[in-house]
Amino acid sequence: MILQALVQYYETLAAQGKLERPGWSSSAVSYALYLNDTGELEQVVSLKEEQERGKKKVLAPRPMSLPAPVKRTAGVLPNFLWDNSSYILGIDGKGNPQRSLECFQASKAFHHQLLDGVNCPAAKAVLAFFDCWNPAMAREHPALADNLEGILSNANLVFRYNGMFLQEDSPIRQAWQNHYDGAENGPERVCLVTGKKGPVESVHPSIKGVAGAQSSGAALISFNAPAFCSYGQEQNLNAPTSKYAAFAYTSALNYLLKDRNHIQRIGDTTVLFWAENNSAATQDFFASYVFGAPVPYEDKDLREMAKNLIQGQPILFDEARLDPSVTFYILGLSPNAARLSVRFFLKNSFGDFLKCVQAHYDRLKISRPKYDKNEFLPPWRLLNETVNQNSKDKSPVPGLAGETLRAILENTRYPATLLNGTTLRIRAERNITPNQAAILKAYYLKNPHSDIPEKEVLTVSLNPGSTNIPYTLGRLFSVYEAIQSDANPGIKTTIKDRYFNSASAIPGTIFPILGNLAQKHLRKLRSSNRGLCITHEKMIEELSGIIGDVFPARLTLPQQGSFQLGYYQQTQARYEKKEEK
Repeated sequence: MILQALVQYYETLAAQGKLERPGWSSSAVSYALYLNDTGELEQVVSLKEEQERGKKKVLAPRPMSLPAPVKRTAGVLPNFLWDNSSYILGIDGKGNPQRSLECFQASKAFHHQLLDGVNCPAAKAVLAFFDCWNPAMAREHPALADNLEGILSNANLVFRYNGMFLQEDSPIRQAWQNHYDGAENGPERVCLVTGKKGPVESVHPSIKGVAGAQSSGAALISFNAPAFCSYGQEQNLNAPTSKYAAFAYTSALNYLLKDRNHIQRIGDTTVLFWAENNSAATQDFFASYVFGAPVPYEDKDLREMAKNLIQGQPILFDEARLDPSVTFYILGLSPNAARLSVRFFLKNSFGDFLKCVQAHYDRLKISRPKYDKNEFLPPWRLLNETVNQNSKDKSPVPGLAGETLRAILENTRYPATLLNGTTLRIRAERNITPNQAAILKAYYLKNPHSDIPEKEVLTVSLNPGSTNIPYTLGRLFSVYEAIQSDANPGIKTTIKDRYFNSASAIPGTIFPILGNLAQKHLRKLRSSNRGLCITHEKMIEELSGIIGDVFPARLTLPQQGSFQLGYYQQTQARYEKKEEK
């Protein structure tokens, strides 16, 4: 299913001229080696271009259409017409001259193998270069002096002759294509992707750009131990994929991973998404509405557009027509040593995905302070509430990002780890933020529990008519805190800092203590602000009437969630009254 969708996407991109035919791929190149007719190196020119990376502009290697790279593990395997300094010049910056010499000799032999029968000046020039180049004297060559440090930093190099890059020369291109198409074939099998019988690829091309994976590339399909194999098959013969399908799906993946505007990193998961028709505007809207990517629209405009799409009505976005019925794909990948793990792969119509996301946003709605202008709570901000923002590593626990995002996009139950992470942060910080309160509300709305009555507790704002005991206890705790603050203006350490966690877990032990403290604060407040004192006393009397004479000995985890929501909403209502005044 995943590979079929990626092969189909490759064919769409190839038809639009955005991807190369089999045997060619886009690779980043830093320097060009200028050759003359006799193969001598005349000069080295940097090909780096100024590119935007976030808010900065940096010099980055230039992407070029080049012969497809080989899949390297530990052996010596050269690329054709381009490579790093070890293969092209026989030197490197790693202090291993013997291996660099082996790489150069392998590259020399490979180029002779492909170009000895090619009768054109460009082919003769590059073969002459390999024949006359002396790796032992390379570091002293005057053409390399200005760029030697950059060249030795694993940069890719290409050849240029007579005003043209060698990979652009027609006879040389044909020589490479003949080699690629006639390369040694694997055994005949039925391809699991295309369904056609033919030779299969034993080692698939590398996939680069997944956050946390090896920079040299990782494999989506790979078998490297007998425990993973069956019926005596070796390597990727356990999942037979034709040479074309292997090239197509890896090309599509690498294309998606290079498009930084349309991928997102959530925790340890790199999320790719694409429309079947390769509509960039559809991807832009999804990135903005789901992940909070910047677009030239106000939040209210995005909400209205999403509403129309959910109802099946096409819209205009950034001068492009968005079709809610178009098939949309979302793929989550995580690093696993030299391989990639698939966290999730989802296929649905664009409108149905937005419908699931909107249901998630509706569950997250909760009263917020006026300064909090967050209309949307994208997944990355949601997951931030489960980690300590003062720690060096702000990543959520492994797997949580993928599980949470999948629950949002499929409108299924949230993972328990989301609740656990949020609850741990509330306990550690002895406070509950608007986002954490929203998570608690959304979690129990989607994962209902008998201890939390939905209509009484899981409301957008304060429900003064609720008779739920844990919810009312949270409200009472907020009132006690307000009394302490009013009686002692400017106090730095309140009862929340000392008693919040224990009050939500063992109220039968803590609330009698809090009640005694409140009476002392009320006596102090009565002399300075009698009207406010009476207001607090009436509220205590009202809430105590709901709770009764006996406090619960302890509260379960869901009941503690009710307590925390009651505390948050009562506190928020108190602040709203102050702002009104």
